[in-house]
Amino acid sequence: MMLQRTPTAADLPDAMPGAGGLRRGMTRLRSKALAPVAIVVCSMLLGALYTLAMGEDVNWDWQNYHEYNVWAVLNGRYAIDAVPPGFQTYFNPIVYFPVYYLRHFLPSPYGLMILGAVHGLNLALICLFARLVLREAASVAVIAAAVVIAAFGPMTLSEVGTSFSDVLLALPVIGGFLLILVADRRPAACCLLAGLLIGAAVGLKLTNVVYAVGAAAGVLAAARPLRATTLLAIGGILGATLAGGEWCLITWRDTGNPIFPLFNAVFQSREVAAVNLMDAQFMPHGLLDALAYPFYWLVGDHRGAEHPFRDARFAIVTVLFVLALTVRMIRDSAILTRRDVQLVVMFTVSYLAWLGLFAIQRYAVVLELLCAPLIVVLLARLAASAGLTWPATSSLPLNVLTLTVAAGIALWSQPADWWHRPWSETYRPKIAAELAQPATYFILGKPLAYIAPQLPSQSRFYQLADIGVPIIPGGIFDQRIRAGLQAPLPGGVRELHMRGESDRSALLERYGLAIDRSRPCVSIEGARPRTVLESCPLIERTAR
Repeated sequence: MMLQRTPTAADLPDAMPGAGGLRRGMTRLRSKALAPVAIVVCSMLLGALYTLAMGEDVNWDWQNYHEYNVWAVLNGRYAIDAVPPGFQTYFNPIVYFPVYYLRHFLPSPYGLMILGAVHGLNLALICLFARLVLREAASVAVIAAAVVIAAFGPMTLSEVGTSFSDVLLALPVIGGFLLILVADRRPAACCLLAGLLIGAAVGLKLTNVVYAVGAAAGVLAAARPLRATTLLAIGGILGATLAGGEWCLITWRDTGNPIFPLFNAVFQSREVAAVNLMDAQFMPHGLLDALAYPFYWLVGDHRGAEHPFRDARFAIVTVLFVLALTVRMIRDSAILTRRDVQLVVMFTVSYLAWLGLFAIQRYAVVLELLCAPLIVVLLARLAASAGLTWPATSSLPLNVLTLTVAAGIALWSQPADWWHRPWSETYRPKIAAELAQPATYFILGKPLAYIAPQLPSQSRFYQLADIGVPIIPGGIFDQRIRAGLQAPLPGGVRELHMRGESDRSALLERYGLAIDRSRPCVSIEGARPRTVLESCPLIERTAR
């Protein structure tokens, strides 16, 4: 019995009627199928290569709590140490586990390059976002312009290949926004899944709550807003519970506040003052100051971040939005579609919530990325209203306009840098013989908790210098410290500080300790280039 093979287009002679058309059709189908794969691969490759070019990430937050919190969970340190990173000790560590494993179980630079590749997926998502929002105006040039704008975001670039979670959690947040915009066909499933994604991002990092507020405002423009809002809320609660519920229960058990030390005026943990702890250093001072923020960033005034950056995209969004409102009022006719309005509402409400809560630039990575599709959409609608493009003619004017704006934004952008080391000098500190035995360490500064995993595992670490969570007399952390001092370790009692920082040794007096000046201090190489940690032996004050 002979098996017959099904003929394909390649088997058809060119002379057969329609054979060429069939072959061309199949080629187009293959191209369409391969295009998304190529976009994803290129996005990941760009992220990996950028990570390779920048070097090893040693940012301040990694030094303070990204590294320590994961190590503490894996080694049961939450019942031994006393808040070594300070108030960040009880921030949800789940999102930092992938960074920890990639960093410690793969050789440099490959672990962080994989992380950078995942971060690069944001470009593929923005490409899809722009394609679905632009619809008929979505030429290759316009979509490319959106990707270029997104690729050169100063905060986005500053976080690629680092332990910061904002750029990683931008993926579920932007995915959730996209689902809200395309919820016409399957509104129930899309709104529920959008809530699940955004809720999970909030559960993993509470600062993402501003995007939950923006999403809630966006669904109010849906065809059935009450149903959409309900489904979004259900998905959000489920996502937040799955991603952060267990950690909240652990924190509540240990401290009496499920999001310790935040909102302690509400939860009243005895381990910190009954105030709502907020980082207000970058908050605007009045309405005019708030309105000027996008233009501050345009000229390089980097309020919102500790390190310099420059960014034109928010100023351009502001100008284009004002132009769109002006055209709308002059013509007395809408130039934005309902989907466009939803995008503008989600972006604007999220931005206002971000500005009103903390105005910390790193937390605006999602907004920075969303500027890209928003700019090209506003340009496309304004161009159409001005007659620069329409379906019957070439879209060349719009293509040139968007590519020119994208090139200008990219060339003007200046990313921040949260500290890197050359890959040839990856951080592997040598620990002196004097620190080879387990000891009790009093930490007198930040960020120093990252050194704990480098020291003998039986050591104890107590932070005394944190302003947000000072050790309360008689509290659980104070009791833990005093109990530890009653059970001496072979390495004795020592302190840890950063060389060159102000002297905080007076904090030791509460526990009857002082630096033993008769013995030398020991140096440890710091993670940030040209920094040195020092550990000095301590002695009881009565024994001096």
